[in-house]
Amino acid sequence: MIILGIDPGSRITGFGLIDNQASRIDYIDSGHIKVSGDSLPQRLGFIFAAIDDVIRKHQAQQMSIENVFMARNADSALKLGQARGAAICAAHQAGLEIAEYAPREIKQSIVGSGAASKEQVQHMVQRLLGIRKELQADEADGLAIAICHAQFYATRQKTGIDPGLLKRRRSRRR
Repeated sequence: MIILGIDPGSRITGFGLIDNQASRIDYIDSGHIKVSGDSLPQRLGFIFAAIDDVIRKHQAQQMSIENVFMARNADSALKLGQARGAAICAAHQAGLEIAEYAPREIKQSIVGSGAASKEQVQHMVQRLLGIRKELQADEADGLAIAICHAQFYATRQKTGIDPGLLKRRRSRRR
């Protein structure tokens, strides 16, 4: 199964593609989209078209994307949410199953700590996928999101239980 991971941004959107097989994960491609356009609607259209191109080129079957986190600047958070929306719409239009993960979940699944630094995530992504080239930060994050989804998907397939659902149930009990 080919998984597309998206690290959304209104100026730079990172992406990573992996082939999730029963016993291993293989690197397919990754990169970042430098968003162009003067107005926000133009930039959102650019994101939509670029993600659509990536999906078609690599025949992705599922997409995982980072949830919006509250930034210091509410305007930045709103723009990030709109960039996510453009990517989600492209994936939905292509018929992909879409999963969303919190930044801490992604870091926990890749590094083992939800408070991991960007450099730690980059390093572990390179190690897990056997990538020798230097990865741009948004590109590494896109791959990390795809790997996180592969791990959650594998757990769900083996147990029939959504690991995110278990986490939500535990937090309600407290």
